[in-house]
Order: sequence, then structure tokens, then C-alpha cells
Amino acid sequence: MKSKPKSKTDKSRLRLLHQYYQFTGFYSFVWRAVKRSLPAIIAIVIAIYVINHFFDINAFLVELTETLPVYGVLGVFFASETLLGLIPPEMFIAWAGKLSDPWLYLGFLAFLSYFGGLLSYWIGYIITKIPSVHSYLETKMEKQLKNSKKWGGFLIIVGALLPLPFSISCIAAGIIEFPFKNVILYGSLRLARFAIYGLIIFNAL
Repeated sequence: MKSKPKSKTDKSRLRLLHQYYQFTGFYSFVWRAVKRSLPAIIAIVIAIYVINHFFDINAFLVELTETLPVYGVLGVFFASETLLGLIPPEMFIAWAGKLSDPWLYLGFLAFLSYFGGLLSYWIGYIITKIPSVHSYLETKMEKQLKNSKKWGGFLIIVGALLPLPFSISCIAAGIIEFPFKNVILYGSLRLARFAIYGLIIFNAL
């Protein structure tokens, strides 16, 4: 009996995956999440634009990396990657590219970002232990939490690879109590992101 062509098999798998996501409400869940997050994202962008109009944030960050010793810059980066990750990692990657051993320091940055995300997971987990937060999640967010636990791996992968705050994805994973061992696994893709971005940025410097 002849086996089916690989292309048809791949299409069948993609079709089944699409049907699964459609049936479980994944697409509608993502769309609702995007709609709910848009106002906050827009507000943050506007706030950054306004602040930057009166205070040059980029110049401050550049001066910070030029003034602080290496361990100071690494400390600031680790704090940022643990607490919401609002400072773009690319700026620190560019800083590493100007040092005598750029790939070594890029490795430090990658692992600090990774471990910062893992620490963020526990911050999110601890938040859920606050009685008022726990009560709200159990009563108002029960359905959303149930769906989020299904796709927690997707949440971590997106945060690890895309130019989005990895820390926020990990905090969210902690809030929904996504298995920590899976966060360790999926979050390791963060290391690959730094390697790719380092290759691009180092060649551009």
C-alpha cells in the first residue's frame, strides 16, 4: 500500500490543527485578548511618546550603558527583564557588540533574560495568592483562565521569540499556573532569539 504524499499529510495535519483551534475557541480567545490589550498598548505608546518628547529616553539609556560598569548594566538589564521588560533588549545587545568579547556578553544577556522570565513566572504565581486577586480570578475570569491554561505554551513561545516583553508572558503564565517545567522548556527559545538578534545587530555595527 502506497503511503500518502508528504505534502498531503502536512495539509491534513494543518487542517486538523486549524479545526481543533476553531473548535476549542482559540481564535476567538486570541482576538478578544488582542482587543482588550489594545487600549493599554496604545496608552503605553502614547505615554512613552510624550515622555520622550520632553526627556530623551534613548539618550538616557545610551548614557546609562556608557556610564555604568559592566556588572551595573547587566544588573539593570536583569531587573528590566524581570519586571515587565520595558527596556528593549536590542539596546543591550548593541552595547554587548561594542565590548571586547561581544558573544560572551551576549550569552550573559540571554541567560539573564531567560532567568528573569522564570523569576517573573513566580511573581505572577505569588500575585494569585493575594486573596482579592484569587477571588477575582476564580469568579470573574474562570473561563478565560481555563482557555489560557490550554494555550500557555503558545503564550510563552510568543513572548520568547517575538519583540514583546518576555517578562509579561511569564507573569501571565504564573497567574494561570501554567506548569513551570513547560515554562522552562518553551522559555529556552529566548536564548535562540538573542543568538539571532545578536548575529544581525553585530553585523550591522
